[in-house]
Amino acid sequence: MRRPLIAAIALSLLATLPACSWVKEDLSKGISGGGNNKEKARRKVDLAASKVTTIGVNAYLWRAALDTVSFMPLVQTDSNGGVIVTDWYSNPDNAAERMKLTISILDQDLRADALRVAASRQVNQNGNWVDAPVQAATVQKLEEIILTKARDLRRAAIAG
Repeated sequence: MRRPLIAAIALSLLATLPACSWVKEDLSKGISGGGNNKEKARRKVDLAASKVTTIGVNAYLWRAALDTVSFMPLVQTDSNGGVIVTDWYSNPDNAAERMKLTISILDQDLRADALRVAASRQVNQNGNWVDAPVQAATVQKLEEIILTKARDLRRAAIAG
């Protein structure tokens, strides 16, 4: 019951990002709930395993960040340093715009200030990719989505 509510909230937040049309459609794929019981059990096992491994950053933030950008091609992932870098991604419905993200997890604690998202945006003008501004709200919404997912992962692990 909680996942559909969170998905609805996240999607409504994403609807306010007009400069980044790819975010609403593609992040909704990563946010949407569902899955059968076998898949949910696998996630719990994966989550438990992520607690046992020694990574340099908060495991819930790490997993939530990876899940959130799972539709984008990854260039670099460093769980010890807490860095995720995506490659340029264009939504097939808007191929004239592309985005690239760098997500940094800065701490082992699950806190809002332990997460930083940097976004780059380019638009295609006459066959050349030109840098374009990214609305501050875009980065803030991505951080909120990752934090919400991380908190949900922690609650699920505690609930057992």
